[in-house]
Amino acid sequence: MKKALLSILLGIILLVPAIEALAAEGTISTGSQPQVSADNKGTIRVVYGDKDNIFCATSANQGVSFSKPVLVGHVANMHLGMSRGPQLASSDNYSVITAMDKSGNIHWFRLKHSSSKWEKMGVLNDINQSAPEGLMGLTTDKNDNFYAVWLDIRIGQHNQVYFSKLLAKSTSWSKNILAYQSPDGHVCECCKPNIAVQGREVAIMFRNWLGGSRDLYVTRSADGGNVFQPAQKMGTGTWPLNGCPMDGGGIVINSSNNVQTAWQRKGDIFYAQPGGSETLIGKGRNCTIAAAGAKTMISFQNNDTLKVASPNRKEVTMVGKGSFLKTILLNNNTMLCVWEQDNVIKFKKV
Repeated sequence: MKKALLSILLGIILLVPAIEALAAEGTISTGSQPQVSADNKGTIRVVYGDKDNIFCATSANQGVSFSKPVLVGHVANMHLGMSRGPQLASSDNYSVITAMDKSGNIHWFRLKHSSSKWEKMGVLNDINQSAPEGLMGLTTDKNDNFYAVWLDIRIGQHNQVYFSKLLAKSTSWSKNILAYQSPDGHVCECCKPNIAVQGREVAIMFRNWLGGSRDLYVTRSADGGNVFQPAQKMGTGTWPLNGCPMDGGGIVINSSNNVQTAWQRKGDIFYAQPGGSETLIGKGRNCTIAAAGAKTMISFQNNDTLKVASPNRKEVTMVGKGSFLKTILLNNNTMLCVWEQDNVIKFKKV
């Protein structure tokens, strides 16, 4: 009996390294442009696109493993690639996905967590074909209110920053409002705008086009997105550029209600808060930022090497190889990373 028990224990010990190696970097499926979120109960969802189809995979064990992906829906001629793809946000009772078609409409899908069935809900933009650029951001608060920002050409066929919100249990988005209009005609045409929410505070970051420079600006609302304040430039440097960097950065509002941003300028990644100077993080592009409690981490890629770093660079970790890394911070002080590599969706806990 003792011999048999010893044999079983030895087998388990020998299996542990193999299990850890498998868990170190996992594969969800073929696809591209993943987004990741966690709801109030800790369930993690990863959404991504594959041609004109949207898929979602779920983890109930803090990102150790994921379910077989389910088909959320089909969007004909869906934007996919270069930060264009399905967006995801999860709250208490609902998750929402948005996806943009190339004619300029924003389709949205909703999951009621108690039903586990995605429903196609309609179109978010209230002017037909007003968002052909295919670039938008999506977020939520903890109370099932969702918030969206996107580039919209309804004013003179030039891209400006538009906003809408979906109140808890509502089946339709609010009237679309202009959050920012560039006095130089348009904002940067091919950089993704991003959005963050904490309580009634809403912050939108976008790459502007002013005086020939392509710098990041933040506009904020203190009343849930009803009125937005004048936009404020991030950092003290500037980037004169006759072209588009196709890199929109990331924004969060932490638990202390501080707005934090990460973005790229001339091939360098910077961290900045409104009104402060920028901090150099390192060489790279396609950065995002995640916050939970007092912790903040920035993710980015340098060529095909993916990294995460704290704003003070005291923590720097190499994640793997690929592109378009997205991250969330988990309750146990770990980070879940998802990215694409050779048209495959990968994940890893660090």
